Amino acid sequence: MEPSAFGALLTTAVVIGLVHTLAGPDHYVPFIAMARARDWSASKTVVITALCGVGHVGGSILLGAIGIGLGVALGWMESVESVRGSIAGWLLLGFGLAYTAWGFWRALRNREHSHWHGHANGTVHDHEHGHHGAHAHAHGATGKGRSVTPWVLFVIFVFGPCEALIPVLMVPAAEGAWWGVAVVAGVFGLVTIATMTMMVLAGYYGLARLSVGPLERYSHVLAGLALVACGLAVRFGL
Repeated sequence: MEPSAFGALLTTAVVIGLVHTLAGPDHYVPFIAMARARDWSASKTVVITALCGVGHVGGSILLGAIGIGLGVALGWMESVESVRGSIAGWLLLGFGLAYTAWGFWRALRNREHSHWHGHANGTVHDHEHGHHGAHAHAHGATGKGRSVTPWVLFVIFVFGPCEALIPVLMVPAAEGAWWGVAVVAGVFGLVTIATMTMMVLAGYYGLARLSVGPLERYSHVLAGLALVACGLAVRFGL
């Protein structure tokens, strides 16, 4: 490829990667919501976001490589990406609904209630308490204190498509510039993952300063509803 044409292609990859990520709240809202609800540290949040970003971009790069290798039409690969997007939307929506229901159950279990106590001297009194603390931590499905949430998010993001990447990869591939395909894919991936991480950190530290008061008990419910909203947006292209 001509250097000028390749430079323009790289610029396109950067712009598309940036806009594609910023325009899709599903790229960062789920991580911000889960980090707040599950009390993840900033470093853990960044690692989970980056790994999911690798799965997200890697899935589309793999599809593009297979399509280019087999010589299939662009339209076919875009159709496959559309199917992947539909699957990702349903998975995110389903996970969000399940997490919301679990959050409601947990909030109801932890609501404050009265206990009456009698003493030897005949005194009877009551006090309010909840079940927060050591017995109120959110655990994963294994029951061993390890959350499956990061793995669920990773699977969802592997299915999440990068539709805009495929046409960009086809340009150097059409000229047989396979090194160009690799560089364009790498630049697009780095920009996408970096943008995801920056948006997540901005939301992470922004929410850290926000006190929701009595709604804190419903933090998992709110996180689940955020996932539901993202799933609907992906599913219906909002």
